Order: sequence, then C-alpha cells, then structure tokens
Amino acid sequence: MILGRLPGLKMDRASVALGGAVVLLALGELDQAAAIATIDFGTLGMLFGLMLVSVQLQTAGLYAALSGLVARIQASQVMLLGLLIALVGVLSAFLTNDVVAVAMTSVVLAIALRRGMNPVPFLLAIALAANAGSVATIIGSPQNMLIAQRLDLSFSGYLVYALVPALLSLLVVWAVLALIYRGRWALQPGDAPQPDALPDPSFDRWETIKGLLVLLFFLYSFVFTEWDRGMVATVGGVLMLFNARFMARPMLERVDWDLLILFVGLFIVNGAFAKAGLATDLVTWLRTMGIDLQDSGVLFAVTAVLSDITSNVPTVMLLLPFAGQDPLAGPLMALASGLASNLIIIGSLANIIVVDAAAAKGLKISFWSFAKVGLPVSAVTLAIAYLWVRLVVAY
Repeated sequence: MILGRLPGLKMDRASVALGGAVVLLALGELDQAAAIATIDFGTLGMLFGLMLVSVQLQTAGLYAALSGLVARIQASQVMLLGLLIALVGVLSAFLTNDVVAVAMTSVVLAIALRRGMNPVPFLLAIALAANAGSVATIIGSPQNMLIAQRLDLSFSGYLVYALVPALLSLLVVWAVLALIYRGRWALQPGDAPQPDALPDPSFDRWETIKGLLVLLFFLYSFVFTEWDRGMVATVGGVLMLFNARFMARPMLERVDWDLLILFVGLFIVNGAFAKAGLATDLVTWLRTMGIDLQDSGVLFAVTAVLSDITSNVPTVMLLLPFAGQDPLAGPLMALASGLASNLIIIGSLANIIVVDAAAAKGLKISFWSFAKVGLPVSAVTLAIAYLWVRLVVAY
C-alpha cells in the first residue's frame, strides 16, 4: 500500500488488496462465509449508487457546463479561481470527488489555455478543493461513507463538526493559491502547449434534472429517515441505468471499479487481521510506546500522517476498529483523512488525476510544486478542523 504497487509487477493498490484477500482465503485464515461477513455491503452500496448518480450528471454534461460557465466569466484570475474552488467544493461534498476531478479537469485546462491563462493554479484548485469540499458531508468521499456506516454517524450530526472546517478550508485553498501564484497568472508564450478542442458542450437538461432529483432524494432519506443508506443509494443509482438516452454499458464503464475492488479486498484483509487478534496486540504495543489510538486526538494525528503514506481508504480501514466509544473519533478521522490528502500528489486520486492531465499537455506539476501549495493548505486546514471540533464540544 505504501508503494502503491508490488515491485517488479504492474499491480496497483486494488489488485494488491484483492491478492491479499485471495491468499488469506486460500490459506484458510478465513472461510468463505467469514470473508463475506467482513464485507460492509452498506458502504459498497452507498459508494456504488453515488458513483452512478455522479456518472449520470457527468454524461448529461452538467460538470462540463458548470466548469465552462465559471471559466468563461469575464473577471480577474483571482476571482475566477475563487469561483472554481467554490464550485468544485460544493460538487465534491455531495458527489464522488474523484469523478468531479475527472469531469472538470479537461474542460478547465482547455479553456485556460485558450484564454492564455496559466492553467496550473486552476488545476491545483480542482484537486485541493475536491479534497477539502469532500470532508463536508458523510457522502463526500469513500472513507467518509465507511466511517459513517461503521460508527453510525448521522448526516446532520456530522455536518455540525465538518461544515465550517470544509468552508474555511476552501477559503484557505483560495488564499494560498492566490498568494503563491500572484503575478504568474499568464501562460508564458514559450511554454504554451496547443489547447485541445473544447469538450462537447451538449447539455441534457432532463437527464440532469433526473440525476439531481435522485441526489436530493438521497439527502432527504439520509437526514429524515431511518432507511438503509446503502440500499437507498444502490436502488437510486441503478435507476440511472434505466435510461432511454444513455447506454447503460458506457455508464457502468465509468464506475470506479478499482475502488470497489480495493474496498472488498481490504474488508477481508482487515477482517482476518482482527480475527487473528493482531489489532488488540497492536493497540497494546502502541500504548507501551505512549500512543493511545483510542484517544481521539492521537487518532486524528495518526490518520493524517498515514493517509499520505498508505492512502486514505486503507488508513481509515486499518484505524476504524480503534475508534472506541469517543463520539469525536469518527468526525476527526474523516476530517483528518480528507484534509491531509492535500499534502502531496499521492495523497488522493483526485490529485493524481489532475497532475496526469497536466502532464499529458506537457505541463509538469512536480512533487515539490504541488507540496509547496499542499503543505501550508494541509497544515492550516488540519489545525482549523481540530480546533473547531474541540470548540463545538466545549460549547
């Protein structure tokens, strides 16, 4: 997980997790029934359903239309940057942030090049705002869904802890980018790649309305009912496939199956880890080292650090069993795993998506150039999140 692959093999984290699960089953560490029991189908259902709704809106052209609208506004580059950050942050709070990054990057990149603007700060804004905005709700990111399911967090209850840190984090992203790139908003002629043709501007109003109505139904059911979230999301997502305008197969192909496989593999591996008693042994050993994972403050710090080493989803899966009875553990883990993702390129898939898109156009965003922005953003936003949660508790 730390390397993101197995040396000498062309494997990614999803295939590594799946391979680990299969090896454990083959060795008899878990039987099939026990392995299935470790899988949280509610979390998978929420993730799958929201992916399909997000794909529906992407296919209908909503993301392209909104990002194009913002990029075409005649305003200063600093103002455009703020509008883009706000848009990405709001979308990422309610839809899968990785899909938002995929859908908007190509449009913003093409329009920035055509207008002679330096696209790098705008591309970084997409990645950083997608991560920061996603912490606002329990459906903003895969790890948030997992934490909410396992710790039974309510939508509105979590919002009390996360909304203000998310909004302030978006403001921090805008301020840091505006400061670092001041005076460097224009693309230098010698470095300007040839802009691609703008994506197809077609916008399907009816299909967009249908997707948004389903999303609103999700939010209503999550807030005001006790219905099973995974089942609600799965049913709503699958309804998007009953479509007279879009083919179901291309929509299914856009689902992030690698992420779903990663979840399944890690569920099984972590189930075997707990069954063997290793989780208890780890807690005992760490306590002797002065690290109590059942302290929510310690858990917050460990989650933030590990999220940039092993990635946020594996980190959350590993640490969730140690959340204990502290009601702050869930919100703090979600905030830490999401906001720490802005530190370095490999902190989240959204970061990698944006950097790869820039590289494809000959615009290199180096590890250091990303970290130069990500380090202050992560440090400040993590501090804000922790202090806000403690303030809410105090009052």
